[in-house]
Amino acid sequence: MCFVEPAGNVQSQRKGNPPVSALSNANLTGSKIQVDYDGHCKEKKSVSPSASPVVCYQSNRDELRRRIIQWLEAEIIPDGWFSKGSNYSEILDKYFKNFDNGDSRLDSSEFLKFVEQNETAINITTYPDQENNKLLRGLCVDALIELSDENADWKLSFQEFLKCLNPSFNPPEKKCALEDETYADGAETEVDCNRCVCACGNWVCTAMTCDGKNQKGAQTQTEEEMTRYVQELQKHQETAEKTKRVSTKEI
Repeated sequence: MCFVEPAGNVQSQRKGNPPVSALSNANLTGSKIQVDYDGHCKEKKSVSPSASPVVCYQSNRDELRRRIIQWLEAEIIPDGWFSKGSNYSEILDKYFKNFDNGDSRLDSSEFLKFVEQNETAINITTYPDQENNKLLRGLCVDALIELSDENADWKLSFQEFLKCLNPSFNPPEKKCALEDETYADGAETEVDCNRCVCACGNWVCTAMTCDGKNQKGAQTQTEEEMTRYVQELQKHQETAEKTKRVSTKEI
């Protein structure tokens, strides 16, 4: 679960403890959160407690991935009579080496620079605000990295990079866990004046400071209490994923 500043300053969409600055701004209470509904967010006619966070849904992630693969496949050159062409793996190897800083890993900033080489691939315009669209691209790059990052180090080795962009690889559909239930991508809920959305298997929340009018009661939480609360949500998610992996192995 992660937090997003009201202005769109996303710390991360990936699982892990949120930064202290994000927790300081998010006034989360210990009350249980309930999912309003499954599916992508509906248009709200009334003013919500807070704007929905900028998130990369699985459909956004998969569309970006499709465009990248289409771009790379267009660069394939068949072998000629007297010349050697370039296959898909060789093209990926070329780009990997071009944007790797020397540690044989691509982090999110290097991956984003790679994607930005193709304007068509990077031109995802889900939001009317260009700043939010720019933010969306970064989040979707993080989501792509998460697809094949086997050791959870936020970086891709070449083999992980190759798997991520393998045309025959079908990204699994991930759901968010909460209170022994699982929720589809796009499920939405509210915690006091903050809004949370399920995106690519993680709960993503805004990080607005709630005033007395918006809070459910006058009680506030310390940073330590908020950290424990978020960790509990993460524990639900991790337990659900472990259970799913065990069930898959048994089958």
